[in-house]
Amino acid sequence: MCIFEHGVGKYNAFMKILLVGEYSRLHNSLKEGLVTLGHDVTIIGSGDDFKKFPVDIRIYRKYMTGFAKKWKMLWYTLTGIDLTSVNVKQQFYSHAEALKGHDVVQLINESPFGIVAKAEKELISFLASHNARLFLLSCGTDHISVSYAMAKKFRYSIFLPLFQGKVSRKSFQPSLKYMEPDFALLHAFIFDKIDGVIASDLDYHIPLKGHPKYLGLIPNPINTTTLSARPTPINGQITIFHGINRKNYYKKGSDYFEEALQIVSEKYPKRVKVLVVESLPYAEYITSYESAHIVLDQVLGYDQGYNALEAMAKGKVVFTGAEKEFEEHYKLENQVAINALPDANAIAASLCNLIENPEMIREIGANARAFVEREHDYISVAKKYEAIWEQA
Repeated sequence: MCIFEHGVGKYNAFMKILLVGEYSRLHNSLKEGLVTLGHDVTIIGSGDDFKKFPVDIRIYRKYMTGFAKKWKMLWYTLTGIDLTSVNVKQQFYSHAEALKGHDVVQLINESPFGIVAKAEKELISFLASHNARLFLLSCGTDHISVSYAMAKKFRYSIFLPLFQGKVSRKSFQPSLKYMEPDFALLHAFIFDKIDGVIASDLDYHIPLKGHPKYLGLIPNPINTTTLSARPTPINGQITIFHGINRKNYYKKGSDYFEEALQIVSEKYPKRVKVLVVESLPYAEYITSYESAHIVLDQVLGYDQGYNALEAMAKGKVVFTGAEKEFEEHYKLENQVAINALPDANAIAASLCNLIENPEMIREIGANARAFVEREHDYISVAKKYEAIWEQA
């Protein structure tokens, strides 16, 4: 059991840690780092649904598709009861004893179970009552980041398609829900319970700056031992990979990428090969771009998300968030990624530059791998979590 000495901050080498929820393999890589350091770590969650990330205690989110979803919506209209939430709570409490007695519990998000706010509050209250310390990650949309973006304080954000009228508010409901009264109350409840909140990249760090509960930015952990950097030989043809998640098509800026690819394909019909995949489970996705030189990740961000970092670790040239704030934060002297702006012509121009200058692909790919090893190593990042949990 973890021992904290007041005023000194010392603790023994062993902690029992519960990681709640999973996005993009963040908690899995953090677990691998923490286990390497000697800690006992359990992940509970859905595995991020279709992505099927490994978890130790799997929670199935039922009534989410087809007739079952229609029945759930009808039942909710008639009774005010959300069947998915009821079922998730039943699964959660069936593991109640395994969810007690941890030194640290960390929530992946303000809605780690993906259920109605009242049910989230109940489960988080249980975790706060039966464990020593509770922390929150800001690594996806939440009340503070959504409020900041909706106030248009970023130059651009994932809500740009909404502001431009490309999509309806309904299609952005999974993100906009955090501004609704019940989730605003959930946010206040969680921030009253937690020992602190940690950001995973600059898109979440910037809105949190100055908040009394904010503990700082810890970069996403990447287990580079499982991601080999084997640059694809350039033999006259450049392969460009675009992985599409239809659910987040506009949030990721996939429309800009598709328009840019059309421009490039027409200009270089024989020099470019385009690979497109859609909504793959993680195990398939991570191998689907092995033959690619360039990976198109996302447009509407200042920093890299998890998929971009894994591709960078493989030595790929990644079009993603790499804004000036990112370069300044990491004090970069070499280019490690291509900043993908919400402008198809600008993206196409950057692609054309790489096609005309293939030596840049080798150089940026090597820089990308070195950057991930330096700033995102899973063991080094796990040590930062140890320190911040201790100091909070």
